[in-house]
Amino acid sequence: MGRQVNKRDFPVEQVRRYLESGPLLLLSSAHEGERDIMTLGWHTVMEFTPSLVGCVIASGNRSFELVRRSRECVLNLPTTALIDEVVAIGTSSGRDGDKFERLGLSPEQQQGIAAPGIAECHAQFACRLHDDRLVDQYNFFIWEVIAARVAPTPRHPRTLHYAGGGTFLVPDKIMRRRTPAILALDP
Repeated sequence: MGRQVNKRDFPVEQVRRYLESGPLLLLSSAHEGERDIMTLGWHTVMEFTPSLVGCVIASGNRSFELVRRSRECVLNLPTTALIDEVVAIGTSSGRDGDKFERLGLSPEQQQGIAAPGIAECHAQFACRLHDDRLVDQYNFFIWEVIAARVAPTPRHPRTLHYAGGGTFLVPDKIMRRRTPAILALDP
């Protein structure tokens, strides 16, 4: 049995510092000549086939209306090289001007949708709205990934994981446990 770990009570409103450790994404969207980019920490893989990803977008965010009307977006995976852009995107509003232009980011056409990807990101996942039944109640969108583009190297990019309070975690070690059961699930 492993070593027991001493724990202390923790404020429940801050549990996201532990639960939101998936990679931070940049969601890009466009509708009728307007476009925006927002940071996205609240997302989850929901299904493998079709590839479904759920996420929460605050209703006051400019991207909320763009994706609601267009029913599409691109989930872009930034690396540590873009940390300053990620912070600038997350701490500014698209209502103050085009974030692509302001931050010197390159919009990139995506297969099957009008929303642009971000060329400087390691990966891009073009999405169409799959299910919007939880949007009115929870601002929860369920996307189907219809196209994916990923840089071939590095295979395990140094992604950003937001821990709250201006703190980002960066994976720096890769651990493998390649058992037959795991390989059968995810070759």
